[in-house]
Amino acid sequence: MSEKFHAELDLLKQDTIEMARFTRTLLADAVETLVHDDVARAIEVKSRKREVQERTISLEDRAYQLIALYQPMARDMREIVCILKVIGAAERIGRYGKDIASITKHLADQPSFPREPPLAHMASLVTAMIDDVIEAFEQENLSLLEDLASRDDVVDDLWHSIFRQTLTIMMEDPRTITRYTSYIMAARYLERSADHACKMAENIHYAIVGERIEIK
Repeated sequence: MSEKFHAELDLLKQDTIEMARFTRTLLADAVETLVHDDVARAIEVKSRKREVQERTISLEDRAYQLIALYQPMARDMREIVCILKVIGAAERIGRYGKDIASITKHLADQPSFPREPPLAHMASLVTAMIDDVIEAFEQENLSLLEDLASRDDVVDDLWHSIFRQTLTIMMEDPRTITRYTSYIMAARYLERSADHACKMAENIHYAIVGERIEIK
């Protein structure tokens, strides 16, 4: 395979990694807007969705062009397919971030209450998973993925705990329903983002060693 192909593939991989980091930050910032009721920042965070869309389209087009022009095989083809999977997962994470920022705007006129769920803590767990998956892809270091399943289990347990706690609060005080239903949605988006991190990890593992695994 030509040097030009591998140079273009390396650049595509790095740009994909940058996009994944961009959407990871979008998600983290969106949760901060919700935790702090920061509507002005939520509007800015939500506006980043356009850049996510533009990066997604550009990166996908470049990947398809590499396939069409060079007809790669074996590991090169696995890497391009992995890149496409990472792009898709990163786009979804960015969409969840945009949706959480929209929740912040929706709650602007709603009263606040004590006993808010630990969304910031949940976000820190999820973004740490995403960080390690991205680094594993960049460095081709699969050891960073070894405990991902157990970390995903922790996020799942936290999601179920938040769901139960917020449901109890809403039953005790109907005034909390609008705000706490939104918190449930945000927690669900975080849980799904962790799942996307696991899917990225599965594809990265396959791209590097040619062996399929399931992280659950």
